[in-house]
Amino acid sequence: MLALDIGGANIKAADGLGWAASEPFPLWRQPEMLADTLARMVGARSPRRIVATMTGEIADCFPSREAGVSHIVAAVEAAARAHAPPATIGIYCTDGTVVTPATVREHPSRAAAANWHAMARLAAAHVTASHAMAIDVGSTTTDIVPLADTAPAPLACDDVGRMATGELVYTGVERTPVAAIVRTLPWPGMGRGRRPIASERYADARDAWLLLGGIPEDAAASDTADGRPATRAAARTRLARMLLADPEAFSAADALAAAEWCARAQARIVARAIDRVSRSVGWRPTNVVLSGHGACLAHRSLALLGWPVETISLPDLLGPDVARAACAHALALIDQGLLP
Repeated sequence: MLALDIGGANIKAADGLGWAASEPFPLWRQPEMLADTLARMVGARSPRRIVATMTGEIADCFPSREAGVSHIVAAVEAAARAHAPPATIGIYCTDGTVVTPATVREHPSRAAAANWHAMARLAAAHVTASHAMAIDVGSTTTDIVPLADTAPAPLACDDVGRMATGELVYTGVERTPVAAIVRTLPWPGMGRGRRPIASERYADARDAWLLLGGIPEDAAASDTADGRPATRAAARTRLARMLLADPEAFSAADALAAAEWCARAQARIVARAIDRVSRSVGWRPTNVVLSGHGACLAHRSLALLGWPVETISLPDLLGPDVARAACAHALALIDQGLLP
């Protein structure tokens, strides 16, 4: 069994037994390489069964969502055929079913952006309260899913509807540009107050969370705003550039102050969305299940709300690698009948 979660910036895989992996793949830049990339991942595991879910169909390399779904499904089929014997294929839909590629080609909207639903089913399996919520913070987005009577109870099921309800928030702990979070930053070394920032992708949320210790350094990573390593030293330089400052004029203390300002602003964005979803369903959650590798942002958002909730951490229960690929892990369990 190999379950795939194919996004616009990352591909995640899991087998449902505790193995999981995630690797960057900028789909919008190289859609023609998707089949080869999936074939390599499939070849490393030699599965007899492949199930897939996706969010990458919205990437702007595709003229429409339907075209994106078709391209991704075709790439999964090509990857399955690249190894003998070919694996059977299932595609996850937002109604919770796993269907054949032929069915998806007839009804592509059913499979578009369905991964959050699988994650919510995994989260629901870990709660006992009748009113709960799943919050999954990833590199690009945050998913907020109400859970009623230990089952997903979303207000909407497609991207357009979920973003309108607040259940899909386009902010994450890595790829969100700083300029999409704040318009000013503090610079203590140059006096009180805040200064305007450049409307450029000089730095991302990842830089703030690196400096604050919310996510680990990765010297091998190059998918940063400037292509330099995902280290605290490089993050300080990138945040300095947001103020058009030279790095030597922007101290470590300046960088920490700017990072803290970004984190607070991002937490307010997510907190408002959580509160909006809560008001729409008519109740506050008793349990909140945290998923993804951005729990640092989720914790801050919940702290701003001040709700008396019990948090359940999938990274703590499953390990950080599996939790980052929670949608793929959940899908593997669902396809084997091990998850309601």
